[in-house]
Amino acid sequence: MDATTVLVEGESDRVAVEVLAARLGHDLGAERVTVVPMGGATSIIHYLDRFGPYGAGHRLLGLCDERESPGIARALSRAGIGPGTLAEPGFYVCHSDLEDELIRALGIEHVLDVIDEQGELASFRLLQRQPSLRGRPVTDQLRRFLGGRSGNKVRYAKLLVEALPAGTAPPPLGLLVAAFAGR
Repeated sequence: MDATTVLVEGESDRVAVEVLAARLGHDLGAERVTVVPMGGATSIIHYLDRFGPYGAGHRLLGLCDERESPGIARALSRAGIGPGTLAEPGFYVCHSDLEDELIRALGIEHVLDVIDEQGELASFRLLQRQPSLRGRPVTDQLRRFLGGRSGNKVRYAKLLVEALPAGTAPPPLGLLVAAFAGR
């Protein structure tokens, strides 16, 4: 079985992919799937060189934010992977970012429940009153909360994926994990 490398932008994306894969019964080690956080989408060329057809020759899959997708598509095309689109070579795009996808998949109230279970609802309510966030949509406020404190993105990626109802996942994340089996 060939190795698969899943390229993701950051550590929170890695955690979300691994947690959902485990929930769906994937044994990433046994399936020879490695999820690699790139430290940002602009690093993709290095990882394509390392793991792609002119490197280790791994099957490549990936997940990226919408704003990064044009650069990822160009890099894949230059590396000889795909025709300049993302879905065909197995790269999936989050509408805004992974946090936005998780918020939409769970719904605002369920995300607030997860935050409350962590004892941080009062902190979120305080953040909502900040002048720069007052009047903004709750989804924007939640995304700011999830990404605002060191370690929150990684911690909440795990918690929010674990909170997903069985059999559901944000489309880009679910399609990516389903692609593991699509050898």
